[in-house]
Amino acid sequence: MKKTIIALSIALSFAIPSLAHADQAACEAKAVSKDGKPLYGAAKDASIKKCMGATANSGCEAKAVSKDGKPLYGAAKEASIKKCESGK
Repeated sequence: MKKTIIALSIALSFAIPSLAHADQAACEAKAVSKDGKPLYGAAKDASIKKCMGATANSGCEAKAVSKDGKPLYGAAKEASIKKCESGK
């Protein structure tokens, strides 16, 4: 039983970083200019960072709504996202 748990732990430790790498690869593929040419340097880095941030926070931002179902703004939205990300 103990060997099985250790084996699963090792397998998951290798699987999780590969999922993060897959997201980054998808973001790198989206890093193109308006002309459809690939971006380079700082522009590429900024595009990837924006893409990775959008994919990571999209779930919590979608949940930042009031009781009426209207989207929250300002400090209320920030507090809702922070609470969502912390898992409470």
